[in-house]
Amino acid sequence: MPEVSEDIKQVDAQIAAVRANIRELVDLATGSSGAADDELASRRMTEQEARLAALKERRAALAG
Repeated sequence: MPEVSEDIKQVDAQIAAVRANIRELVDLATGSSGAADDELASRRMTEQEARLAALKERRAALAG
């Protein structure tokens, strides 16, 4: 099995953290109500999804 670089391990940890943030935001969104809450949750989820996509691209580049 090929050795995984420390950079990839760090990116994997960041990906896991962002996924956990997204799950938490979804849970919070389902439990709250109101347009302001929905807008804030939506914006935060969009930001986290963009970060997740960037991290996945970075990981793919590191894995070569």
